[in-house]
Amino acid sequence: MKAIIMAGGEGTRLRPLTCGRPKPMMPVVNRPMMEHIVALLKKHGIHDIGVTLQYLPEAIRGYFGNGADFGVHMRYYVEETPLGTAGSVKNAQQFLDETFVVISGDALTDLDLTRALEFHRQKGAIATLVLTPVEIPLEYGVVITDRDGRITQFLEKPGWGEVFSDTVNTGIYILEPEVLNYFEPGRKFDFSKDLFPILLREKQPLFGVSLTGYWCDIGNLQQYVQAHQDCLTGKVAVSIPGTQVAPGIWVGQNSEIHAAATINGPVLIGDNCRIGAGAVIDAYTVVGNGCIVQDQATVKRSVLWDNVFIGAKSAVRGAVVGSRVKINANASVYEGSVVGSQSIIKERALLKPDVKLWPGKVVETGATVESSLVWGTAKPKNLFGMEGVTGLANIDITPEFACRLGAAFGTNLAIGDRVGVSSDRFAASRMIKEALACGLQSAGLQVLDFGEGITPMHRYAVKTGGCQAGIHVRISSQRADKINMVFTNERGGNISRGQERKIENTLAREDVRRVEAHRVLPVVTVPDMADAYVNHLIKNMNVEALKKASPHMVLFYDRGNLDPFVSKAFTSLGITSENIEAESNGEPRDWQWHKELLRELTAAVKRKGKAAGAILDPNGDQLILVDGRGNVVSEEMLTALISLIILKEQAGPVIVPVTAPRAIDELASRYKGMVVRTKTSQQDFIDKIINHHIQSGGAVQHHFMNFDALLTLLKVLEFCAREGITIEDLVEEIPGFFLNKRDVEVPWEAKGRVIRRLIEDPGGRLELLDGVKVYHPEGWALVLPDPEEPVCRIFTEGATMEIAEELTNFYTDKIQQITAT
Repeated sequence: MKAIIMAGGEGTRLRPLTCGRPKPMMPVVNRPMMEHIVALLKKHGIHDIGVTLQYLPEAIRGYFGNGADFGVHMRYYVEETPLGTAGSVKNAQQFLDETFVVISGDALTDLDLTRALEFHRQKGAIATLVLTPVEIPLEYGVVITDRDGRITQFLEKPGWGEVFSDTVNTGIYILEPEVLNYFEPGRKFDFSKDLFPILLREKQPLFGVSLTGYWCDIGNLQQYVQAHQDCLTGKVAVSIPGTQVAPGIWVGQNSEIHAAATINGPVLIGDNCRIGAGAVIDAYTVVGNGCIVQDQATVKRSVLWDNVFIGAKSAVRGAVVGSRVKINANASVYEGSVVGSQSIIKERALLKPDVKLWPGKVVETGATVESSLVWGTAKPKNLFGMEGVTGLANIDITPEFACRLGAAFGTNLAIGDRVGVSSDRFAASRMIKEALACGLQSAGLQVLDFGEGITPMHRYAVKTGGCQAGIHVRISSQRADKINMVFTNERGGNISRGQERKIENTLAREDVRRVEAHRVLPVVTVPDMADAYVNHLIKNMNVEALKKASPHMVLFYDRGNLDPFVSKAFTSLGITSENIEAESNGEPRDWQWHKELLRELTAAVKRKGKAAGAILDPNGDQLILVDGRGNVVSEEMLTALISLIILKEQAGPVIVPVTAPRAIDELASRYKGMVVRTKTSQQDFIDKIINHHIQSGGAVQHHFMNFDALLTLLKVLEFCAREGITIEDLVEEIPGFFLNKRDVEVPWEAKGRVIRRLIEDPGGRLELLDGVKVYHPEGWALVLPDPEEPVCRIFTEGATMEIAEELTNFYTDKIQQITAT
């Protein structure tokens, strides 16, 4: 039996630790990660090992040699350019003349390879993927198999709405030599993206074997630290070097620990270490070989590589410290910090939480190095959320962070690309906009400043201004003390999840591009963008019909943000209005504060008789409509109302989220139209609308009503004016529907299990566009994992409200039963 260890990875997300060493050589409990993999292969009777190399190959070849010191035989295959996982293994094709195992050199695992090999032979498989269940499968390739283990579907890094199993691909494969004949040498080719889909399409015997045990794809610094803790607590079966001198305390050869030192296990202290009097080595700490911890220094929950010096009375808390680092007396290094190899932190210096220090750097005496980016939370969370990047103003989202974020965004664009920036009227938003612009300029981008405005204006400006991207900064609609940054693409839509991940990775590894001084471009101010946007809206209205009807409105909106848009549009179109005044002291207010004025608005509409009413949110995205009788048009009814207008005007298919009521389908049937359903995220919704907008030659301005409050209001008023009807007439034409929704608390680690179990036992016709939607005889239910909160959202529709509520209760109970097991 032979094996291939893939050891070519750079480990960019683990920088600065991998700046001078390949990821497989990073120590885990004082041994390179790859050494643990070699030991696992040897344990399962595999002694003939090939290794694929690319990044710093000599570091690996120099350590392992021919493998004799490790009881195996090793040979090496260096790829000059990246060839992908399968392409790199193809280099070793002459060596691979029998069934072989492919395994990553930078993961930590104790999975039973013997059992996997037996399964492979029993099934007569051409390829067997080793699978394992994980609590949160978002960052892995999810694999779905039938009862026999045959693979039926692959999902690469799914969103919560696509998590149909919690069983993921470990990157460990058992393969027959003939699989390498499916592609040519020297061609970039990947196992999971290229080869396995071909085998699946050709109905080759492609199987997955699910194994329980320990497996950790050490992809970031948090996982790296966690892997050490798992080793020390026995969660993974690896050999820990040294002698266990007390329960949970391992000490290497020739190490000296002063009698007055305190060692609280589980702890590993390597060979040739010196621990001084009064020093404290606390639980979940690994001390590398040749380290010195002087008197009264404390090291807690940290990983020290080899030959680290910790001076007297210094403190290291929850940090990772590279090799040959000097931390002098009375210095402090705090949680989440990473100190690159051969750095020096002088006396009384302070590294605040989450600081990364690149190799060879010097922190001067008494200096404080701080990073104000708050990354970690109590739940798995990416930088980007449902509304872009959001955080507390001037606490999480500071000018320093915004500058770095702008540079990270710019690094993923071409030098000289045009990026449009804008903000709402608030000073905090303007401050962050300017900091983002600085970061973009530093990466060589041409920044166009569209000034102050609302989100729809920004989308229009980016699209019409020849920009390749854009960022709009605004006060969050959810909380008025938070800043929200919306990142847009060249079409004015939200950037893709792939682009978001690239920005996150660039920011995490702090690997931004900086251009020379002469290539820094000045910011170009674009004047009168608010007027241009309003003129664009007016151009798309029937001005004559509106002026003839002279609609009257009762409104509430943020005057400072929206008045330049609302006043001009209303005056130009002959719409009169009176505004409800509310005391805000000029401070930003969230959407909830605006909605609380709804009772006052409806009362004012009833007093006026024929007038209609509306509340517009400060960002110009959301609208609450009130008809002439003072009845509030619900969010779902507004979606149906927009759909009815599109259908009546034959402006193309109706694009609605998967949660929209079936009444829209009835309307489409009545008017011989078509309904296209999308995922619920704004990102997917807008992208679908823009794609259709382009395909139709730009004839579906109507569809943007879903994300433009002012456009929606104007279009509804225009349609009513042209048809000689009222808003209540429109509402009455929409078939009745009964919707219900509820949030159910679900721990992050249980979300994958909930979705899998619902799919396995649907109880009705299944739809997997977004989450799990199940059709019942008198309604439907949708269970959708929330991407930002530990909840699953239940949406139901029934023939009656009672049926909708019964469906909600049924799925609430079902989810709670699954999470309880």
